[in-house]
Amino acid sequence: MQNLPSCRAALCVSLTLSGFAMQAQTEKKSSFPQLEQFSNAVQALSAHASPSVVRILVTRFGAQTDGGRADFIASGKQQSIGSGVIIDSAGYIVTNAHVVDGAQKIRVNLVSADDQGFQSVVRHSFARPVDATLVGVFKEGDLALIRIDATGLPTLRFAEYGKLRQGQVVLALGSPEGLENSVSMGIVSSVARQPDPDSPFLFIQTDTPINPGNSGGPLVNTDGEVVGLNTFILSQSGGNESVGFAIPSTLVQWVATQLKKYGHVHRPGIGIGVQAITPTLVNALKLTRTSGVLISDVAPNGPADRAGIRINDILLSLDDRPVDTVPAMLGFFLSPVTGRTINVRVLRGIGELQFQVVPVEAHHDADSLTDLIDPIKSIVPALGIVGITVDDRVAGLAGGLRLNSGVLVLGRVQSPVAVNTGLRQSDVIHTLNGEVVLNVDALKAAVSALKQSDPIALLIERNGQLLYVASESE
Repeated sequence: MQNLPSCRAALCVSLTLSGFAMQAQTEKKSSFPQLEQFSNAVQALSAHASPSVVRILVTRFGAQTDGGRADFIASGKQQSIGSGVIIDSAGYIVTNAHVVDGAQKIRVNLVSADDQGFQSVVRHSFARPVDATLVGVFKEGDLALIRIDATGLPTLRFAEYGKLRQGQVVLALGSPEGLENSVSMGIVSSVARQPDPDSPFLFIQTDTPINPGNSGGPLVNTDGEVVGLNTFILSQSGGNESVGFAIPSTLVQWVATQLKKYGHVHRPGIGIGVQAITPTLVNALKLTRTSGVLISDVAPNGPADRAGIRINDILLSLDDRPVDTVPAMLGFFLSPVTGRTINVRVLRGIGELQFQVVPVEAHHDADSLTDLIDPIKSIVPALGIVGITVDDRVAGLAGGLRLNSGVLVLGRVQSPVAVNTGLRQSDVIHTLNGEVVLNVDALKAAVSALKQSDPIALLIERNGQLLYVASESE
């Protein structure tokens, strides 16, 4: 009975606090409904986009200093982290070329589609990454396509770049500094920036916080569509300073489609090189225009050369579409123009001229090499590759090989028994664990002689250099 008053007091306090909490909750809901609606919308957008964004873990070999000694450089294993976005439910993921450049091994962390509460996030952080293979790279545009062995994955569709406007709210998703499944918000600062006036590429500028590790992740609009692929920042400190850049969706989609189909990019053109007109060029060449696009190269016997176009002509339009910047020409050739006649208008001196030109696709040696593939004999399942024996003909098509022997890798294939060695298209395999490999049959025999637990070290030729790619059972 002596405790009754204190119990009653505690009950009163509890009821009072409950009343305050209910009142505060009621006030919260009634005081800021628009803010709460905005918060709910951002949460819904994040929940929609996050499962389609991955963290990419790359292992490569590179130079390292030993104890700070500048006179001793060794080759050591390095690891880096980037991001990517799933664009095809069959496991295709687009990212930046610099994220996977020189990769010996590529692995991917997928994001769960579960509610992103703390339990789900913590549980998922312990999930094992899955192996990925490199499908193709377009270094000029800093884009790459990789693939994982999976189906039914959530994807994001591409936005129409022409509808993007300054001030639009966007989210950046990825793994800044390796922090998986992070999201930040900002606006589009500019729909078209050209850091290099002679570059054919434009970028979306955004103030959305982007840091190292965000590379390859998507910039998403409020419809949950990919407007661009985050690629670099301008920073004095190395961290975010609200000046980030993304590759526009139009180019990302076009390149990804090409890489998926061919493993490389087919680019139509008319055989000209162009650059931006500068005051120095105007004065030195006595040009009659102070801005625009100057034709600085005409490929011998190419479509433009045969039509009569010359170096120092000023390009005015393509099919009546004005070309006043270098990126404008790239934009024109992203459309299907191969094989049809286009009207090219140029300024030569003070007179305008028109030419009828038929664009062609630039020849890619890989197209000729793929004709040599035998659908059965060329596949090496244990390495997950399609390869052909290097002979004089193959060496001539590949061009610039240091050794005219070995096995040329033409592509990757999904195989449940494949060891992920980090082999890439155009690599040439010369030895396996020190044993010389002269042809595809010798490679298959050497692989089949290995035990399941044996490590693999392949001496390969890549971009004119010899290096080892190695792998061991996990």
